[in-house]
Amino acid sequence: MRRRHVENESVDLVYLDPPFKSNQDYNVLFAEHGTRSAAQIKAFKDTWTWDESAAAAYEETVEQGGQVAQAMQAFRTLIGTSDMLAYLAMMAPRLVELQRVLKPTGSLYLHCDPTASHYLKLLLDSIFGLGNFRNEVIWWYRKWSKSPRQFLRNHDVILFYSKDPHDHTFNVLRVPLSPSTLQRFGGKRQDFADAARTRKVTGDKDSEGGFRPDVWSINLLAAAAAERLGYPTQKPLALLELIVEASSNPGDVVLDPFCGCGTTIAAAERLKRRWIGIDVTHLAINLARHRLRDAYGDEVEKTYRVIGEPTTLDEAAELAKDDQYQFQWWALGLVGARPVEQKNGADKGIDGRIYFHDESAGGKTKQIVLSVKAGGTGVSHVRDLRGVIEREGAEIGVLISMKEPTKPMRAEAAGAEFYSSPGWNTKHPRLQILTVGQLLEGKQIDYPHVTGVTFKKAPKAEQDAPEMEPLPGLDG
Repeated sequence: MRRRHVENESVDLVYLDPPFKSNQDYNVLFAEHGTRSAAQIKAFKDTWTWDESAAAAYEETVEQGGQVAQAMQAFRTLIGTSDMLAYLAMMAPRLVELQRVLKPTGSLYLHCDPTASHYLKLLLDSIFGLGNFRNEVIWWYRKWSKSPRQFLRNHDVILFYSKDPHDHTFNVLRVPLSPSTLQRFGGKRQDFADAARTRKVTGDKDSEGGFRPDVWSINLLAAAAAERLGYPTQKPLALLELIVEASSNPGDVVLDPFCGCGTTIAAAERLKRRWIGIDVTHLAINLARHRLRDAYGDEVEKTYRVIGEPTTLDEAAELAKDDQYQFQWWALGLVGARPVEQKNGADKGIDGRIYFHDESAGGKTKQIVLSVKAGGTGVSHVRDLRGVIEREGAEIGVLISMKEPTKPMRAEAAGAEFYSSPGWNTKHPRLQILTVGQLLEGKQIDYPHVTGVTFKKAPKAEQDAPEMEPLPGLDG
């Protein structure tokens, strides 16, 4: 998180759902028309190893001095140069930065699990101070699995800290009233509502206390849930809305530095907060953009800006050089395509797919297969893609290339002739070559579609996207 992008004391609420140190490889699973796809793609690794880079991160934090350095040294004495210390060395400087950007009235919610929650609480104590711990919120959910040697874990931990113990934004949230509670107030809901009305309170000054307990029962997202987008660690929107409502007000700035598929920014947008979402993968940014567009329409794209994506050919070439898969995800995102699993020799010539419908309701689902080439290309790549179209029974194939196609490449593509749309009565080149330069200029794939079904759509928002003032520090 760069200081020039997020200014000191400019954020009202931070929510972060970082990797839990659960030692898992997470994959993104995409639904393919009622079934779970075998195609997967690594989103991130939740595994940490004490190595040279972890040691360097630890030393850099310790050299800064202060309470955080003392905490890290104590961790090393207790747990040694372990993988857990590597995880804490990653988290420490990030949490320090998040404390920096919080306003004096701001709060931070760190979502974790019992694997590392006790270490993270001590780390947060060293950063925020012991007096700024507010709650350990328990998110309880039903989950059935085998745990032969221990009790089944059915909860996550959310650590709630404020920057100031006496002056932080906190809105008391009410829960549905039970019959017994109503009976105590003579069965009159309004009498209770008058006593427990939602209001803005400030830390310890609240004499009445909140009416929502620190154990929240919210179901995990079911496989068929309308809001599920296929991201492996996606959290329910209801959970994030509780946090956003409790510790921010309309117009406030909400920051999620591990935003994934964008649940936090979706909650902030719906509740009329301004927001900043950060993630390391172009896949996550692509999912979040689709989520906002599905909920609020194309106009929502005018209300935010993405920083860090390539905007020139030179920047695209640099991304391709640094990480070919990130380049592929970014390039596929330019045309709204879904990535497929990347394993050595297992992609069968396909980097992405787009599904579309060009017939009346109930008509056949059609597909476009895509191949992305960051380096040199030749006529053999076009022939290979032509073979993939035939093998997959695809209607259209698209080659995305960094370099301009040669004359033989164009001739080979033209030889694939056209796809004729039965619903639109139009013809579209069956094999298309698009350069990254053309995509940056706004050119798109030529195909007929009423509705793309590349990603599972997020539910439509119940209200229009709010109009927000520009965020400070995000002008460059």
